[in-house]
Amino acid sequence: ASVVKELVENSIDAKANMISIEVFDMGMKSIIVTDNGSGMDFLDAHLAFDRHATSKILDENDLGHIKTLGFRGEALAAIASVSKVTLKTRQENQEGIEVVYHGGKFISDGSATLNQGTVVSVFDLFYNTPARFKYIKSEFSERAAIIDIFDRLALAHPEIRFSLVIDGKIVKQTFGTNDFYSLIDQIYGSKMTNDMTIFSHEVQKVKITGYLLNPQISRSRKKDISIFINGRYIKNYT
Repeated sequence: ASVVKELVENSIDAKANMISIEVFDMGMKSIIVTDNGSGMDFLDAHLAFDRHATSKILDENDLGHIKTLGFRGEALAAIASVSKVTLKTRQENQEGIEVVYHGGKFISDGSATLNQGTVVSVFDLFYNTPARFKYIKSEFSERAAIIDIFDRLALAHPEIRFSLVIDGKIVKQTFGTNDFYSLIDQIYGSKMTNDMTIFSHEVQKVKITGYLLNPQISRSRKKDISIFINGRYIKNYT
C-alpha cells in the first residue's frame, strides 16, 4: 500500500490527469502505475533512483513554497532497493526512455515506446529482503489498505481520472470530472450523496470546505472521516 501511495503521488506531482494502478498478488508480484503526466528526460530518469535526488526543488528558496506531495527524493530509491523496477517515461515531442534497476543496482537503459507520461513497474517486492515479509499482513488486509489509499488519493483530487485494477479486475474508478457528488458516489457507492450537507467557511487566507453525509448513514470508525489539507490526506487521531 505504501508503494502504491508513493508512486501515485509522483504521478500527481507530474500533473497527470489520468492515473491507473494495477496490482497483482497484493502487490508482491507486481505494482504498475501508469500516468499521462509530464514525463522525464534521460538524466532525470536515472537521477530519480538516487537517494535524495529530486526535480521538485531547484534551490533553497523552493523549500518555503512546496506545493508537491513529495520533495525529498527518497521514495523511488527506497522502493527500488527492495524490488525490481522498470521505469518507462516520455516527454512531449521526445523519444521514450526505459531504465531498469534490481535491488537498487542499475541494470540497463534504452529506448521505449509509450505515450507521453510515465509507467513505473515494481516486480517481486522484498525478493532480496525476506525478513520484510513478516510485516505483510493477510491478503485481505493488504488489499483493504491499497483500496483505502486509492480512496483518499481520489477524494483529494477530483480533477484526476483514477482506476484501480487488482488481479485483473477493475475494483474502483473515478472519472475526473471535478464533481464531488459523482466522486463520492464512485468511491462510497450510490445514494451516499442523498441529503448530503455541504458547508464552507473562510478565515483570512484559510478556506475550509466540508461534505457531511446524511446522519442516517452512520460510520462508527474515526478513519471514516477524511481530512485533506492542500490536497494532502492528513491522519489526525484526535
